[in-house]
Amino acid sequence: MFTFLHAADIHLDSPLTGLSQHDEAPTETIRVATRAALTRLVDFAITEAVDFVLIAGDLYDGDWKDFGTGISFNNEMRRLESQQIPVYLIYGNHDAESRVTKSLKLQDNVHVLSTKQAETVHHPTLPVSVHGQGFATQSVTENLAENYPGPTDNRYNIGLLHTNLGDREGHGNYAPSSLPQLVAHGYDYWALGHIHIREIHHKHPHVVYSGNTQGRHVKETGPKGCYLVTVDDDMETSKCEFVALDSVRWENLAIDCSGMITEHQVLEAIRNRLNAAFTDADGRLLAVRFTLTGNTELHELLHAEHSRFRAECQSIGLDIDAELIWIEDLRLKTRTLINPEELAKQDDLTAFVLDALKAFDPNSLPAAVETLVRKIPAEATRALQSSLKPQSEPERQTMRDEISAIVLQAIATSDSAE
Repeated sequence: MFTFLHAADIHLDSPLTGLSQHDEAPTETIRVATRAALTRLVDFAITEAVDFVLIAGDLYDGDWKDFGTGISFNNEMRRLESQQIPVYLIYGNHDAESRVTKSLKLQDNVHVLSTKQAETVHHPTLPVSVHGQGFATQSVTENLAENYPGPTDNRYNIGLLHTNLGDREGHGNYAPSSLPQLVAHGYDYWALGHIHIREIHHKHPHVVYSGNTQGRHVKETGPKGCYLVTVDDDMETSKCEFVALDSVRWENLAIDCSGMITEHQVLEAIRNRLNAAFTDADGRLLAVRFTLTGNTELHELLHAEHSRFRAECQSIGLDIDAELIWIEDLRLKTRTLINPEELAKQDDLTAFVLDALKAFDPNSLPAAVETLVRKIPAEATRALQSSLKPQSEPERQTMRDEISAIVLQAIATSDSAE
């Protein structure tokens, strides 16, 4: 029996994105999270005394900013070398040979498979053969697996491949392959990288994405880590167990506000979901984006006082744990119970306002705002940058939704007051 770790997409020292607009963000903890995940990977490998480690591409996140990235990796590999644990890795699209211009001599226990052609490396003491090919350039569009050698007789055969399996949407179609192709190839285990979601696509033979070792933003949610694989004495894959390695846990928590009639109900729902997520994070930093959904009579209030409700979320987070919870944002996707068509029947002025609101194009907003911006002091412009000049389509749409909510609430309230 022997064991190994399958990891991929470590993206060591991946740069922070989108955090500059959050003054309260725990940037240092997030900045070092990919290194922390690698350290946890090595800690676990040593504790479990695994026989070897696989890294299926994207160890790095492009060219190094400085040599600190390489030094950090070498330090961790040195720890594995001291325990006689070999590492087999391939380069992916983010750390292709053409992208990473800096380099350091690797530890002797690290075996980087060729980028020129498929290569086979045999474990020195176990009946294990690792086959693979890394990326020479970022955009590898051919099916690399087609040229992988057949399985070596009387050995446990592993295919190490950075690939878009089945032409998956939303991901670069690099080194595309298909599940039937990999299953038929004759290997015992395919260690895949590139997709940041862990998935076991097939068993016996195993075709597995380990996902990335650390979520880097709010679109990479939930536990992240690697797989601990156990092979029995009959050379069969007997276990494939997920091991969490992340030190920062990202979550996007949706709350259905349908049927809620008071803001207290909304805030209690937020508190309950946050408490549960914090428990699941198990001592990690929890970074959360809340999204409120559903048809609710609170729609107009939520949009009109969006900033206050966001602050309420942040306050709840601080109350639960000021050190280990960070509220990244509160997004609103609720829908109104007010019927604009019924309101439009009140009078011609109301109908005119609602027609103008309906025809409002958020894409026309920046040009109009530019005229205003030129007439106000520069300091005021900088202070109100996100409000006066939304940079993206989602930001402009959010502004439109909030304007609509305020107008509808004003009309409906005015009508009820009369």
